[in-house]
Amino acid sequence: MTQKIDGIGFQMGEPFDFGFLERYGRVFKVFDDQDSGNICFGTERDGRRYFVKFAGARTARCPGEPMEAVERLKGAPPVYRDLSHPNLIRLIEAGDMGGGFGMVFEWAPGDCMGRMYPQGHERFMALPLEARLEVFHRVLDFLCYVHSQGYLAVDFYDGSIMYDFESRKTTVCDVDFFVKKPYINTMGRMWGSAMFMSPEEFQRGAELDEVTNVYTAGAMAFALLGNYSRERADWPLGEELYELARRAVSDDRSKRPGSLLELEESWRELET
Repeated sequence: MTQKIDGIGFQMGEPFDFGFLERYGRVFKVFDDQDSGNICFGTERDGRRYFVKFAGARTARCPGEPMEAVERLKGAPPVYRDLSHPNLIRLIEAGDMGGGFGMVFEWAPGDCMGRMYPQGHERFMALPLEARLEVFHRVLDFLCYVHSQGYLAVDFYDGSIMYDFESRKTTVCDVDFFVKKPYINTMGRMWGSAMFMSPEEFQRGAELDEVTNVYTAGAMAFALLGNYSRERADWPLGEELYELARRAVSDDRSKRPGSLLELEESWRELET
């Protein structure tokens, strides 16, 4: 069904009262196409913009009961606080609101470069190679930081990254499912986009560690630089960097670089 707020129409599984959003100003954008059970809003008040992520309503693509999404989202605020970083969207507040649970962030300008957003993706891939390389370095730096803080990136993919074409700033906008190390896969297929997931993220009982995220980083290199293709003909850099990226996404863990720092140092050495 279609619901409206401040003149903006969006899809819901059933009607919900979003009146509590008035506290954060006028809604200028709604992100309703989420499979997490969350719905997100861009709001503006007194010249400041906010990004509000909310669980507790039955969204159009809610994978279960709304309260299941609430419980998942309640686990996210500590992750954002622990991983506070110049390239991570800034959390302002979080708590119970509107009969559910919400997180309020400082609005991060930019476009998602993921292929699920065709306009932003096409514009991103039209950037010079040097600009896309800089985004990859920022992502790799962030993943190294995540591990230095004792965390593991889960459900991290191209849709987690935004790029501001004016300021050239890269922003990571979603770390909801990041977990503390060590971590054992208790689900089988975990949350995430299959293209960015290592084999162990599909194997119940498998240990996930830094080498798992080496795979994630390698997949991100192919997404940002090769437009998702892992074929040599579509790779814009040299043979040695191609082979390094291919090793990073090897199904055989023993063939991947042993750490994100090793991957980063090897990449920078080969790039120069």
